[in-house]
Amino acid sequence: MTSIDIIKAPTSDPSDTAGPLQALRQAGYRASDLLAVVGKTEGNGCVNDFSRGLSAAVWEPLIPDDAITVFSGGTEGVLTPHVTLLVADRAEHHGYDRGLVAATGRTRVIAVEELGRAAQVEAVRASVESLVAKLALRTEDVHLVLVKCPLLTSTQVSSCRDRGLEPVTDDTYESMARSRLASSLGIARALDECTDAQVEAALEGRQQVWSRRASASSGAELADCHILVLGTSEAASNPLRAAHASMRDAIDADTVVQLLEQVRAEGGTVVQVLAKAEASPDGRIRGRRHTMLTDSDLQSTRHARAAVGGLLAGLVQDTAIYVSGGAEAQGAPGGGSLTVLYRLSPR
Repeated sequence: MTSIDIIKAPTSDPSDTAGPLQALRQAGYRASDLLAVVGKTEGNGCVNDFSRGLSAAVWEPLIPDDAITVFSGGTEGVLTPHVTLLVADRAEHHGYDRGLVAATGRTRVIAVEELGRAAQVEAVRASVESLVAKLALRTEDVHLVLVKCPLLTSTQVSSCRDRGLEPVTDDTYESMARSRLASSLGIARALDECTDAQVEAALEGRQQVWSRRASASSGAELADCHILVLGTSEAASNPLRAAHASMRDAIDADTVVQLLEQVRAEGGTVVQVLAKAEASPDGRIRGRRHTMLTDSDLQSTRHARAAVGGLLAGLVQDTAIYVSGGAEAQGAPGGGSLTVLYRLSPR
């Protein structure tokens, strides 16, 4: 069980480690204390977003072997490129009856022919269950499971077929969605939010299954899945807390406000907001037609990040927030999972 602290720092470009490391030192920590580096980079968030790979490449030599990186591309609109540093907090915080804890891990390498299919679901499920058990948490105490998962490149698709196997899709952009879906279903299964039969139906497109605690993004910079589990434990004592919900659509300010009111009622201060965003798959938001799915210039995930990012930034008065596009099985369809991390006043 690892009690944590959170430091958030803006970045000047995807290779910037100097500013965040300085913020880390000022908070009294070292790079060896890092559990995870979670960042937003200023690429397009699509298959060819190499800003994610650059950020991972500069950070991974600096962090412990068992720590992970999760970089999500796309800071459209008002979103600010930044990193959220999760560190092991060994200090004693008296007067708190519980605290925020975290565990990180990786799945095995996901084979090209397994991506987006039941094998990926199972790999994520097993890893999440292991991490929840490591933290000695009940599933209801888990507030967020963050996953960075692989995608398919055209080279991988060709290589797969050369071996006589068929990938889940030959559309590399669609592979991002298939990978996010499989990862999110693995999370939902690990947290007992669905059954095996429902997972199978969701993979086949016959049923909507989703978790309000899942957040998955995909990238070409990795071949396995990086996983972060965040939860509240009575065995820890620190001022950090988390609250989660599901936005029902891209303009669902009411749900966000409810979580922020909960934070204020507890005397807390928002540290970070992590949200998933997607273009409503039926082409409408509260009965009004939207054009995000039919824009041939910009992918729909970019529209969704900008829209939800603007809404959240205005409500929390902070643009350095984690908004990730593509919310397959991550919150209600057309909406997305939402987690608010906050810090209570000193006691």
